[in-house]
Amino acid sequence: MDERTIVVRPAPPGERRATGTRLDYAAALNPAQLAAVTHRQGPALVVAGAGSGKTRTLIYRVAWLIENGVAPASILLLTFTRRAAEEMLGRVERLLGSAAARAVAGGTFHSFANLVLRRNGSVLELRPNFTILDSADAADALNLLRARMGLGSKDRRFPKKGTLAEVISMARNKCRTLEEELQADFPHLIEHGAAIAALAEAYQGYKAERGLLDYDDLLWRLVELLEKHQPTRERLSERWRQIMVDEFQDTNLVQARVVRLLAAAHDNVMVVGDDAQSIYAFRGANYRNILDFPAVFPGTRVIKLEQNYRSYQSILDLANAIIARAPEKYAKTLFTTRSGPSRPLLVRAEDERMQSRFVAQRVLELREAGVALEEMAVLFRSGFHSFDLELELQRRDIPFVKRGGLKFVEAAHIKDVLAHLRVLVNPADAVSWLRALTLLPGVGSRLGAALVDRMVAQRAAPGAIAEQAALAGVKAGPSRDGLRRLGELLAGLAQSRGRPAEKLAQVLEYYRPLLRDAYPDDFPRRERDLEHLHNLAERYRSLEAMVAEMVLEPTADAVAGVAGADRDREGILTLSTIHSAKGLEWRVVFVIWLCEGRFPAAQVVDEQALEEERRLLYVAVTRARDELYLSYPVYMFQRAQGYTMSAVSRFVAELDPEVLPAAMLEESEDEAAS
Repeated sequence: MDERTIVVRPAPPGERRATGTRLDYAAALNPAQLAAVTHRQGPALVVAGAGSGKTRTLIYRVAWLIENGVAPASILLLTFTRRAAEEMLGRVERLLGSAAARAVAGGTFHSFANLVLRRNGSVLELRPNFTILDSADAADALNLLRARMGLGSKDRRFPKKGTLAEVISMARNKCRTLEEELQADFPHLIEHGAAIAALAEAYQGYKAERGLLDYDDLLWRLVELLEKHQPTRERLSERWRQIMVDEFQDTNLVQARVVRLLAAAHDNVMVVGDDAQSIYAFRGANYRNILDFPAVFPGTRVIKLEQNYRSYQSILDLANAIIARAPEKYAKTLFTTRSGPSRPLLVRAEDERMQSRFVAQRVLELREAGVALEEMAVLFRSGFHSFDLELELQRRDIPFVKRGGLKFVEAAHIKDVLAHLRVLVNPADAVSWLRALTLLPGVGSRLGAALVDRMVAQRAAPGAIAEQAALAGVKAGPSRDGLRRLGELLAGLAQSRGRPAEKLAQVLEYYRPLLRDAYPDDFPRRERDLEHLHNLAERYRSLEAMVAEMVLEPTADAVAGVAGADRDREGILTLSTIHSAKGLEWRVVFVIWLCEGRFPAAQVVDEQALEEERRLLYVAVTRARDELYLSYPVYMFQRAQGYTMSAVSRFVAELDPEVLPAAMLEESEDEAAS
């Protein structure tokens, strides 16, 4: 963190001040914001509801401190991105009309830790020229050590380097042992627990010998410095007499300890955040940090920002009703002066396909009414929830960009399965052949390419792959056995008169063992995606039609639908996981798949995780400014049970219909015909 490298950006309207005048805080802020900005001494917790102007509050807080005699160099502003700190302090500078804000220390927890450790780390025997490993570097170091230790050399299911780095990092960020972390978040890797623990120990030694720190070390070594070296702790706490932390609900346990230790001499800490928007437990964030703040800092003043500047009141009424049932929370009621004719609507669709048709049709209607595509978004719990919708949007030439999770055709395991069906449709499809072949043990890219060349040159039927391998001189062994099984599968499929879903079911049965070998780190999630792929296949009667529609080539810029200049003219619809949508807003928002098993997700069982799902819905709802549609299919197709009736999400079922009226879709004659 370097407080001298502030990026100066144009000030938003209303944030330029007249030279030589003091800011009129009462005119610029609402009463709650003003109370937060002018708080004098001691700890303060600002519970900032969605769209309530928390960034503006922080900016004016820094300006107020400086105007009231606090030395800028004694102010510390911790944010979650360097860009956020730079923009905030740039706005403070323009507010004050002076360069005083440049002396404020602003940055991320990690950049702050880097600065402190380079200047004070000698007491921990840290050299000031230590090297920082980013996440990719850390994974590469673990991979090197894994190879040296011979871990996974004969076991294709041993975790890959990225997963090893994630397991070790999550354990540290959540203050767990490796065993506890594996049991909680990676149960399918428990069999490798002893080896992972040995690797983690070797990794710590490797870094220490070479003067290396990874991102987690930066925070842990800072905690060590502050806890074990009292003179340094007292000196640093006296230097930064005013500490502010943005998005406190997203901090992990280690970051919360840093804040407590830095404020040891004065307790002048203001944290800003919203417990109702704590949705990143999977990254190590702990919502208890914001709930427990008054206990950690006795005498805390709690200030609630409840006036919303984004959404219509009807949308806020729904958000308030959703979060009101949370057992642990800071009670607040969002309100606004904005009012409009639209109300949130719960849309019941007969099935998933009808849900997709509704969204696509309503998007087209809104576009005709003058709402730009970029002013609309479709949000969902998990990336695969949009697969069917993507196909519908593609069919109607509606351009979209997807954020969070892969597009349907980009998921490697989906491409694997479809490759087997593509070679049935087109035996000369060399790309699909190579993908299917290199999944087999002992078949690398060189052998695979040679076999593909033979198959194409001989115009051989797909089921003849094993015979062609024998003619090519492939010796008996695992590779020949795998090729035999593949040949039997393809020969059976070629002779079958079954529907595409039946053929896909055979491919899935063959593929699942290969899936576990190819993707040992996260195969449970991928298996759920394959079930959804089978559900989609049920709609097709022709394998050719299914492959043609499903295998859509993604464009280079990851935007599907209309291309080039047409996209610029038409705009782009946003599809996004809710996690990726936090902090954003749109005029119109659709939230899909609001049924049990999808939202909340089926794998969520404990109470704490369920409450995070509730908060996730709250975040989704509060992204909408003017119009909001929540939808779910009444009937869901599952391979084992066929069509079954779904249950609306518990978070919706408990709501008053006055807050969320419902409508049942009816299929038009045109839609039924198509």
